[in-house]
Amino acid sequence: MDWTRAIDAYCERTDPGFWAEPVNALTNAAFLVAALVMAWRLRGTQLALARPLVLLLALIGVGSFLFHTYAQPWAAMLDVLPIMVFALTYLYAASRHFLGLSRRAAVATVPAFLVVTALAMPLLSQLPLYGPSASYLTLPLVILLYAWLTRADAALSRGLALGAGLLLLSLTFRSLDAPLCDSLALGTHFGWHILNALMLGWMIELYRRHALAPSRRGR
Repeated sequence: MDWTRAIDAYCERTDPGFWAEPVNALTNAAFLVAALVMAWRLRGTQLALARPLVLLLALIGVGSFLFHTYAQPWAAMLDVLPIMVFALTYLYAASRHFLGLSRRAAVATVPAFLVVTALAMPLLSQLPLYGPSASYLTLPLVILLYAWLTRADAALSRGLALGAGLLLLSLTFRSLDAPLCDSLALGTHFGWHILNALMLGWMIELYRRHALAPSRRGR
């Protein structure tokens, strides 16, 4: 594999130059802002998984910036890996703390999710509009599943449903980039960055609120 070949994947890019996607590149600052906000929100807390999630949130912004500037396979790998690690880490945290599963059961949800995603990919890739984002589509579905499973905790359930909605909206912006390219030269991928940063920050905040709720601090 040629790790330095040029990748032209988004509407805004018209040449292989470093600043060929200025909006797509610079809107990754939203991830860094969200990470800074959540780092401030978490000050003084002792939540084991929250700070790694904040670090991963910042790394998502860095990896995506590298991809939208260098636009080469090595940068694409750095773009995808932090997102995957964030999703799997949050899945473990949600299983452990939202559902109250044992550590072993919570760990088991990670490979189970990967298997389900792999099996669903061929079907999801055939969906109109969302096909190019098929690898992400199981995420809002899982979040909605957890919203239903935690329905006894109304605030948590609503928060998860909101997160799923934000993610689906951000995926819509990601998926519209190519179809709207002829009429919108800038594309819509930047909306994925901004909304996804908001969504990921919100998911960390939801974890923080749940962990620090008075009913749990007394346990």
